[in-house]
Amino acid sequence: MQIPYTVEARPDTGVNNAKLGVWLFLASEIMLFGGLFSAYIFLRVGSPEWPGDILGHTYTSASEILNVPLAFVNTIVLIASSVTIVLSWAALAMGNFKKYRIYMGLTVLAGFGFLIIKAIEYSDKFSHGYLPAENNFLGIYFVMTGLHALHVIGGMIVNGYFLGPGAKMWKSDPKRFMSRIEVAGLYWHFVDLVWIFLFPTIYLI
Repeated sequence: MQIPYTVEARPDTGVNNAKLGVWLFLASEIMLFGGLFSAYIFLRVGSPEWPGDILGHTYTSASEILNVPLAFVNTIVLIASSVTIVLSWAALAMGNFKKYRIYMGLTVLAGFGFLIIKAIEYSDKFSHGYLPAENNFLGIYFVMTGLHALHVIGGMIVNGYFLGPGAKMWKSDPKRFMSRIEVAGLYWHFVDLVWIFLFPTIYLI
C-alpha cells in the first residue's frame, strides 16, 4: 500500500505530508531557541555588568571575548550555503542532476567549513580557560552556539544522505526526490536563520 500525499498536496493543509511534518518540527525548534533567547535576555537584563568577570578580568563587551571576524566569516558561509541548496533544488527542477550534485556538495562543504571555523573558535576559548562554568555569558554562549552546531551537523547528515545513497530516488521517483530536497532546504534555511539571529545577539550586542 502506497502512503498518500508524499508528493501531492493534502486537501486539508495544501502541502504534502513531508512539508507539513517539517513545518511542525520547525515550530518546535522555534520554541526551543525562543526559550534560549528569552533566557539570554533575562540574564542580560538582570546582570549589572555584561559579559562580566571572567578569570579575574572584567569585560564590558562581548567583542572583547569572542572572535567577531571569524563569526562574520561563518555568517557569510551559511548564507552562501542557503543559496547553494536552493540552486540544487532548481537544478533538479530543470532536470540537471549533475548540477544538483555540485550545488548540494557545495552545501555540505559549507557546513564542514562552518564547523571547522567554530572548532577553531572553541579551541581558542578552551585554551585560555574560558569554559561554560566560568560565568553566565560563557554558559549561554556555549549552550546556544553548541546547540546550533548540532543542528548544522544534523542538516549535513541529511544533505549528505541525499547527495549519496538517497540520490537513487532521482531515478525511481524524481518528483518525490525533489520534494525531499525542498524539505531538507527548509530545515537548512532555519539553521541559517537561527545563526543570523545568534551572531548579532551574542557577538555584537
